[in-house]
Amino acid sequence: MTLKPVEARNLANLNGIRHGFFTRNGGVSTGLYASLNCGWGSSDDQSLIAENRRRIGHYLGGDEKFGGGVVTLYQEHGTTALEVTTPPSRAALPHADAVVSATPGLVIGVLTADCAPVLLADAEAGIVAAAHAGWRGAINDVAGSAVREMERLGARRDRIVAAIGPCIGQAAYEVGPEFEATFLERNPEFSAYFTRSDANARPHFDLPGFVAMQLRAAGVVSVEDLSLCTSENESLFFSYRRKTHRGDVDYGRQISAIVVA
Repeated sequence: MTLKPVEARNLANLNGIRHGFFTRNGGVSTGLYASLNCGWGSSDDQSLIAENRRRIGHYLGGDEKFGGGVVTLYQEHGTTALEVTTPPSRAALPHADAVVSATPGLVIGVLTADCAPVLLADAEAGIVAAAHAGWRGAINDVAGSAVREMERLGARRDRIVAAIGPCIGQAAYEVGPEFEATFLERNPEFSAYFTRSDANARPHFDLPGFVAMQLRAAGVVSVEDLSLCTSENESLFFSYRRKTHRGDVDYGRQISAIVVA
C-alpha cells in the first residue's frame, strides 16, 4: 500500500511547502502497529519504525544529507517550541512539543495518537512548524508558542497558514467534570468547547475547536481543521483512547510532517 497522507487545502496551495498528515497505512510494521507506525516510544521493531519514517521523508522530498526520515523531538505535553537546523541525536532528543524549521529539505513533524497535530507555514519567509497539542499543551497555548518561535525566525503572523490534523473528535472525547473545571477556572468562556447530551451526562471536549481558537487568537491568517477523528476511524488512525478501552498492551503513533522544499 502506498502512502496517502491527508492534506490541508490551505497548506497545499502554498508554493515551496510540502506537508502531509499521514495515516497508519503504507508502512512495514505489523500487528498492533500495522502499518505506518512512526513512534520511537512504542515497543515496535525500531528498524521498521526507521523504515516507515524514511518513507515519509522521501515522500515529502527531504534532503538526503539530513539522513532521510523526519525530525521529531521528545514530546511531553508542554509548550516549548524549538528551532532545528539539523537532526538531533536520538540518544539526546531535546524536549519540546513544537518544532520549527527554516532549513530547506529538513522534514519536521510531530507524533500523535489522539492529540491534535498542527502544521504551520509562512511560505514567503520559508519557515514551517509542527506542534503537538494534547489538552495540556492546548490549555497552555503550545500553538501560540509555535507562532512566536516562527516569528522570532522572521515569519509574520498575517502570513502564517495553519492546519489541524486528525485527532480525537468531540463526540469521542468524553471527560470528567474536574477536566472541565480546569478549563473554566482558566477562562469561563472556555465553556463553549464543552457539550453534554443532557444535564446529567459527562462533558465532551472539542479539542480541535479549542486549538483553532488559539491559532486565530495568535493572529494566524488561515486556520483549517480537517475534522477527522482518530478514535472513530480505526482503519486510518492509531488511537490511545481506543487502545485504553480495549486493553491493548501498546499502540502506534501516526506522524504529521512539513518541509520547506
